[in-house]
Amino acid sequence: MSLILTIFALVFVTEFVSWVGKSVLLHFAWTAHQNIFNRSAAKRQRELKSEVLSKKAELLQTSAQDQFAKWAKLRRSVDKGLQDLEKLNSELSSSKASFSLKFNTTLWLLTTGLQFVVGWWYRRSAVFYLPQAWLGPLTWWLAFPFAPAGSVSCGVWQMACRRVIKVGERVGKEMIGPSDIGQSTTEATIPEGKSASDDGSKVPKS
Repeated sequence: MSLILTIFALVFVTEFVSWVGKSVLLHFAWTAHQNIFNRSAAKRQRELKSEVLSKKAELLQTSAQDQFAKWAKLRRSVDKGLQDLEKLNSELSSSKASFSLKFNTTLWLLTTGLQFVVGWWYRRSAVFYLPQAWLGPLTWWLAFPFAPAGSVSCGVWQMACRRVIKVGERVGKEMIGPSDIGQSTTEATIPEGKSASDDGSKVPKS
């Protein structure tokens, strides 16, 4: 891949990560990690939650006076389930914190860090050359700081790519428009065959 496309791809991926959000990417990565490498713990967590909720519902329906033996047994079962769930949640939380640190570090290295490395490694290289008549004496600025005269340096090309991508993102958001998003959300929440003003309530007749 040529230098011009490599830098553009790196800047695009970095801006894409910023637009989507690291927290969203972390959530998907953590979910995939759990489903692939730690499926048993995730399954155990779901089973414990379901079991505790079921026992709690049964406990609420049991009288402590009339059925004390059953009530006490259910109470002990709920307490033990909560303790096991709390312990498992603590282990998963610690594992997620470690995973989050590794994920964010890797993400930074593959985006911002790699941009720094490419910019430093090719600091004296020309991304591409401009015709001599373009921009006149200002052409030297595009080669800043170490690229050959009459060329565009890596740093300048990175700034140009970032600017174009941000403008494209803003134009895309304006084309979609918040009103369109709100309208589609409203249409999705209204049952078919009903209007937005029909909430199902009727005014009592006088």
